[in-house]
Amino acid sequence: MTKSAYHHGDLRAALLSAAAEQIAAEGVDGLSLRVLAQRAGVSHAAPAHHFGNRQGLLTELAITGFDLLAAELSAAAGDFREVAVAYIRFARDHPGHFDIMYRHDLLRADDERLAAARFRSGAELRSGIAGMGLPAAARRAAELAAWSLVHGFATLWREGALAGAELGGDPEDLARRMVATVDFGV
Repeated sequence: MTKSAYHHGDLRAALLSAAAEQIAAEGVDGLSLRVLAQRAGVSHAAPAHHFGNRQGLLTELAITGFDLLAAELSAAAGDFREVAVAYIRFARDHPGHFDIMYRHDLLRADDERLAAARFRSGAELRSGIAGMGLPAAARRAAELAAWSLVHGFATLWREGALAGAELGGDPEDLARRMVATVDFGV
């Protein structure tokens, strides 16, 4: 984004969007506030004004990601299979967010807004299991198994590990087929 392209007045949102795009394309290691400032055509101090430092920027990006994920999972209306596919769709549609949301080493662990956003998205993910009618004693293990299943699949897909695996099709279609085979003992 060049200085002439930056005219909408929401630098904070523009920096978060640029960070998500860069992370999705190049990974988080090359991300710096200075590079983002150059892309936005603003002074190198402008991103620090909004986020403090790189960790602050990544924390804000993770908060945004968890909020987006919660909305996507909520739209799936508590059905395990639809919630699972929504999680995988989120990873596909928001790779820059997904790639840093669980990177505790890069985020401000004590940020209350981050903890609340994580909790909201986790509650939406757990809602898919809650609708299965499992006994309370089995529900927690099933929630962890469901999260492991969808997060593992999304991570394998994001990292290219499924390429050439002859599994065929779009990741969302493959995810639907995968979760259709899951039986948590219901």
